[in-house]
Amino acid sequence: MVAAATGRTITMSEWVKGFLPMAAVLVASVPWLVYKVYPPEVKHSREVPVWAVGELQQMGPVTAREWQMGALSGVTVLVWVFGGAVLEPTTVALIAIALMLLLGIVSWDDVTGNRMGWSTLVLLATLVALADGMNKVGFVAWLARAAAQALSVTAHTTAVLPVLLAAGLAVPGMPIRPFVMLACYSLGMMGVITPYATGPAPVYYATGYISRRAFWSLGLFFGLFFLAVLLGIGAPYLLTLYP
Repeated sequence: MVAAATGRTITMSEWVKGFLPMAAVLVASVPWLVYKVYPPEVKHSREVPVWAVGELQQMGPVTAREWQMGALSGVTVLVWVFGGAVLEPTTVALIAIALMLLLGIVSWDDVTGNRMGWSTLVLLATLVALADGMNKVGFVAWLARAAAQALSVTAHTTAVLPVLLAAGLAVPGMPIRPFVMLACYSLGMMGVITPYATGPAPVYYATGYISRRAFWSLGLFFGLFFLAVLLGIGAPYLLTLYP
């Protein structure tokens, strides 16, 4: 979507380099913040390590199927990172799933029985198709022209990516690459806001360990914290990196 809207491609190395300072702050602070804001009910237990050892012994050694799963996952990640010029990421994922089925790592019933996964796929696919359709009929360009005059530093948190990219291109003097990367990073960081913000969010919510009220209140707290890191650290750093 970025390449189609701006003509600029963000490589994996640029993505990592641009997010590195923000990642360092988040990795260092989020676990501590979670422990303080939402502490576990049980903080110490001598029985847990003993129980874990017993469970591992019952599972036995790593099976051939598990080794295949690990190897296939590693190859998939490597192709995602280094094979973008040859295969689309979606194609890589589909090939990996097909190989899992052919090798017997998972069964077709395992795939079809994952109701949460299918729900996420349908919802995200619908949103992507809707955004693409709105762009093709000219709605995105029309809304971008109307919103460009009122664009602010927080607009990317409330607008969909195609509209935001088109609006950013319409602003004279806009540093395109920092702007695009901030918009993309915000989409990745918003997953903490609601139980269905991104693909992993429903997985955490479905475990049942976090109540609905706690999920939303924690989403508000960490959403604001992530936004502060994005604008306070990411924006100045990217403007220095890509003046």
